Amino acid sequence: MQVTTVGLDLAKNVFQVHGITSAGTVAFNRSLRRAQMLRFFERLEPCVVGMEACSTSHHWARELTRLGHQVRLIPPSYVKPYVKRGKSDAADAEAICEAVTRPTMRFVEVKSREQQAILSLHRARDLIVRQRTQTINMLRGLLAEFGIVLPKGVGHAIRFARHGSSQASTALPEDAHGVIDDLCDALVALHVRVASYGRQIAALAKHDPNIARLQTIPGVGPITASAIAATIGSAHQFRSGRDLAAWLGLTPLNRSSGGKERLGRVSKMGDRYIRRLLVVGMTSRIKQIKRRPEAYDPWFSSILDRKPAKLAAVAMANKTARIVWAVLSRGENYRLRAT
Repeated sequence: MQVTTVGLDLAKNVFQVHGITSAGTVAFNRSLRRAQMLRFFERLEPCVVGMEACSTSHHWARELTRLGHQVRLIPPSYVKPYVKRGKSDAADAEAICEAVTRPTMRFVEVKSREQQAILSLHRARDLIVRQRTQTINMLRGLLAEFGIVLPKGVGHAIRFARHGSSQASTALPEDAHGVIDDLCDALVALHVRVASYGRQIAALAKHDPNIARLQTIPGVGPITASAIAATIGSAHQFRSGRDLAAWLGLTPLNRSSGGKERLGRVSKMGDRYIRRLLVVGMTSRIKQIKRRPEAYDPWFSSILDRKPAKLAAVAMANKTARIVWAVLSRGENYRLRAT
């Protein structure tokens, strides 16, 4: 009996595989060690392999695709309804095998090594940015205890760390000097690392046509563009711009019932990193629109007149996500629509 579909439950060292035939009978449900994985799938005839889109899933998807299998990655939340009573690796593998055969199932596009290299820069940069923010908050809180108040903004904290700490030392007790100096040194080092990652991302952005196209969209810079291109690729897995906006969590929750339409706040159910980048980009653009409203699409001025700035930024991010889908799916640069 030839196996047609395999559900693969990933792990660090022990993997579970569940295979079925074209007749729907179970061919095997067994565990494999990491060293056995590729040998096992080399012996199988090409078939459909389903996996949850989780850590290491893109690596194994590339490896199994190289062996001739058709690999499909499923969001973990879409697999959960197919898990029967109880929780085990065998039950999870069976649920994945069932979910991958559903005609309406949605899948995640397999990322290339180059895409994951760009995302590794983004993940590391995001970590360093959060550590920098924590260090600034700690430094600001400790200084406030001695009557030294830093103005808001990263720039003011960096300038203090580089030049102001020596001047403020006279206002600090001797035991506090070392702590403040250590925090200032750590803050400067983190800031340098953030700038270094930003330069690496900008350099990579120059060689990718999709990133270059995305940067033609107003409010989308090299960091946002590279994160989007590395995460969603060509965007062909989305049927429309609204599907992409919904995947990013920028569309309102729909709780309609009984013929009455009820739309709530945005779902925030998708990729929070890209969503945050888009909203921050639109927040910066709002400042430009307020200074020169006549130079921009009247839609933006209209929504700013009707809604608070933060809510308008989310609405603008929603619209920008739809533009992103059009640019990627059509392979064309953004063109401002004539009014």
